[in-house]
Parts: sequence; structure tokens; C-alpha cells
Amino acid sequence: MTAFSFAGAALVAASSSAVTPLYRLYQQSMHLSPLMITLVFAVYAISLLVALLTVGGLSDYIGRRPVILGGLLLNAIAMVLFSYASDVGQLILARAVQGLCVGTATTALGAAILDTDRKRGPLLNSVTAFLGLMVGALGAAALVTFAPDPLHLVYEVLFALTAVMIVLLFVMPETVSRKSGALASLRPHVRVPSQSRAALLRVAPATVATWALGGFSLSLMPTVVATTMGVSAPWVGGVVVATLMLAAALTVAALRQLPAQRLLVIGTAALSLGVLVSLLGIWQHSVAMLFAGSVIAGFGFGASFAGSLSTLLPTAEAHQRAGLLAAFYVLSYLAFSLPALAAGVAVPYAGLAVVAYVYGAVVILLAIMSMIASLRGER
Repeated sequence: MTAFSFAGAALVAASSSAVTPLYRLYQQSMHLSPLMITLVFAVYAISLLVALLTVGGLSDYIGRRPVILGGLLLNAIAMVLFSYASDVGQLILARAVQGLCVGTATTALGAAILDTDRKRGPLLNSVTAFLGLMVGALGAAALVTFAPDPLHLVYEVLFALTAVMIVLLFVMPETVSRKSGALASLRPHVRVPSQSRAALLRVAPATVATWALGGFSLSLMPTVVATTMGVSAPWVGGVVVATLMLAAALTVAALRQLPAQRLLVIGTAALSLGVLVSLLGIWQHSVAMLFAGSVIAGFGFGASFAGSLSTLLPTAEAHQRAGLLAAFYVLSYLAFSLPALAAGVAVPYAGLAVVAYVYGAVVILLAIMSMIASLRGER
């Protein structure tokens, strides 16, 4: 069940990031502005939050397998909708269904990983999202570059993989027993165990900084590369995003033995430096510098994320894990979506380059604040 849950979480994340390298193609075929792109992205994040706030803890009550099945079915539906999308309204609908999929499946799959492997569970939960986002962005970028009709083929491949996971789910064991309270758990609220609240507050600044960077990268980075740097190849933006996520995944694996507080200090410091180098790359129109900044920022992203999960997850009991993960992801995806949407709104007035500079400066400021707080905590 651990391997299945790991693969399922990675697949869901990959499906969500596969759209990123295609945004330039959607811009050309549907005549989308940066604001419309961030709106599409924000709809995804909002529907994801709706799912987290309602069914995020449901698997603690009815079992992991039914919730995972629902999430995979939603992913299959989203892939069909994406494949047939011909205007921005249909694109928004597909993104909304995908958000429901990620919000439904992520906490159940993450909790299933912890159920079956308590020792490596926090590490695996830290890695799955980054690996999935990297594979989705890189795979879609490769299909955009080398394969015919990528606007259909990308989603057909992901649909086939989702179908395989649905079949495999039926032979997977259940990891928790049912208990009463399922209907009450659907009321929209954030369930943070009392013993976990202080830890969540400590990691909040780093979480906001890292996920705000991720939201900007997954929504506007291809447009930044094409517009402000004059790079016409649509795969470059996807590879930049994949580089960020790959560096994050490798960092989580390499630094997994470090204490959580040390991870937060290292992560926020690297995040600040990486964003600064990326902004210099945009200013100098240097793709190489942008890639270098993405590697450094990805290092910081991974360390900060791993430190946050390593701080949080040990504070929850088995029946509280899905609810705590849902609360953490609510915070994460608010930071993921709202700043990116604000950036899209500001682009027509300030220009994409100025918005990128201001956005990066805010991320750096938040990261430095978190780094100072973590250093004080270490002392």
C-alpha cells in the first residue's frame, strides 16, 4: 500500500503540473492574457481548497480506499475535459475538477503512506509532491517539443496511467477502520489537533513563502520566460519549473536526517538566495541564470517543506493525520493561489517584469522573516 500511495500521490501531482508547459499553446489558441492564465490557475486552487475543507479528513472516518478511488475518478474526468477543451470556459471547468481531485486524493494518499510506513512517511510525503510536479512539467514539456498534438496526447497518457491506478486500487488493503462521524466531518472547517497548533504557527511563514513561489512558477513562469526574456520555445518554461521541483525533491532526500529546525533555517536561506538569482536572470535576460536560481530556490523549497512536515506530522495521532494534512494544505494552497492571482491582476497595470520583481521581493522578505524566527528557535 505504501508504494501504491506514493505512486498515486505522484500521479495526481504530475497531472496538475502537466498543464504548465501547455499554457503558451493555450495562450496562442485561445488568446489568453496573463490574467486569464492566473484565473484558470486560481480556480484550480480554490476548488482544491473546497475539497480539502470538506472531504480532506473524510478518509479518517470511512477509510482510505473509498476516498482515493473518488480522487482517481475525478482525475480521469479532468483528463477527458482537458483533452476536449476548446475555449477558456472549458479549460476552467477542467481545472476546477482537477482541483477537486487533488484536494480529495492528496490527504488520503498521504495519510495512507503514514499508516503503512510511519518511519519513512514524512520523507515520502515530502518527496511525492515535488517528484510528481517535476515529472508532470518535464513530461509535458517533452511531449510539447517532440510529440504531435500535445494538447491531447499529454492528457491521454495521464488518463491511461490513472486507469491503471484505479484497477490496482481494488487489490490494495485498507489501512484504517471505519468510525462514526463521517457526515459531521464534511462540514467545512479546518481540523488542527490542539497539540499541533503551535507547530503549525511556527512553520506558517516558511510555508507561505515557498508555496507562493510555487504558485507563481506553475502559473506565470512560462509567460515570464516567453515575454520578458524573449524565449519562444514553449518547453523552456516547463523545464524551468521541472528544475525547481527536481531540486526540491533531491534536497528532501539528501537532507532527510537533519533536524526539522535546521531544515527550516537552511531552506529559507536558500530560498531567498535562489529567488534573488532568478530575478537577476530575468533582469539580465539570462536563461542560464534563471535556471541557476531555480536550482537554488528548489533546494530551499525542498528543505523548507521537509522541515515543515517533519515539525508537524509527529504531533498528530493516527486518526488525526488526514485532518492535519488537510489544514496544512489549506494554508499551502492559499499561499499557492492568492498571490499568483494578485500578480495576474497587476500585470496589465505594472507589466510582467515589474510584477515578477515585486513578487520575488515579497517572497524573499517572508523567507528572511522565517529564517530569523527559526534561528531564534534553534538557540
